Amino acid sequence: MDADVPSAWNTEESRTYSPVDTDRELQYRTYRHESGDLRLKVAPASLDGEDHPGYALTATSYPGLDLSETIRVRTVLTFERCNSIARDFMDLFSANYDGPGSLEDALDYAYERTREHR
Repeated sequence: MDADVPSAWNTEESRTYSPVDTDRELQYRTYRHESGDLRLKVAPASLDGEDHPGYALTATSYPGLDLSETIRVRTVLTFERCNSIARDFMDLFSANYDGPGSLEDALDYAYERTREHR
C-alpha cells in the first residue's frame, strides 16, 4: 500500500525525466485500483499529442483488455495539482465502486465531480 494514495489504490509506475529539448523536469505517474478495473494516469498533456502545457489526468477502464476505454478527466498546469485531483478522483471512485457491475457508475460519479466545468 502506498502512503500517498487511498487504500484501494496502488502506484503502478512513477517516473521523473527531462525531455531532450528542455532542461525542465517532468513527471509521470499511474495508479491502479486494487480490482484492476481502473487505471489513472497523471502525465504531461503533450504525451497524448496535445498542444497544451501542463498535465493531464486520464482514466482507463479495464486496462489491457480489448474493451478498455480512456477518458480525459482534466488538464491543469502543474503536476502537483493534477496529482491532487487524481487523489480526489480515487476517493470518489472508491466510495462508489462495488464491483465490476458498478464500474461505469463509479467512474461517471468521480468524473463529474473532478472534471473541468465549462
